[in-house]
Amino acid sequence: MIIREIMASDAEKFAKLTPQVEASSEYMLWEAGERNVQVEQQLKMIKRIEQKENSTILVAEKDNNKLVGFLMAVGGNAKRNKHSAYIVIGILKDYRGKGIGTNLFEGLEQWAFNHNIHRLELTVVTRNKAGLSLYKKMGFEIEGTKRHSLFIDGEFVDEYDMSKLL
Repeated sequence: MIIREIMASDAEKFAKLTPQVEASSEYMLWEAGERNVQVEQQLKMIKRIEQKENSTILVAEKDNNKLVGFLMAVGGNAKRNKHSAYIVIGILKDYRGKGIGTNLFEGLEQWAFNHNIHRLELTVVTRNKAGLSLYKKMGFEIEGTKRHSLFIDGEFVDEYDMSKLL
């Protein structure tokens, strides 16, 4: 397993990975099939992120060059929040629970240290036990609850705001 920063040449693989992750997770923001992910869109996003000193996408790559997970860190745009990055993580269902999330977060911390990022933040559905467990294991703390922030399977659900200071 290799954890590395995404490259423009990964756009096609990333365009395939994103909807696969969304289809296999009940807690991602976008539902399966809700958006049409195109290679060109992914390439533009990758290039935009590459230009930002405080943003990155890390990918988890298997031996056969298959992308099986990602962690996106999007840094703040203003002087007052450039030190902060919002995190989104997604791992293919068959690869969850195998240390990939831990490896992605460890890679993120090294990247953050090298890019003067002081605060990492994310949101997680309160009933997402696996995600919550991973984030707590990686040192994230709950800062608050966003009540009824998402509508999943016919009901409103809460999310935790979580952060980690580096």
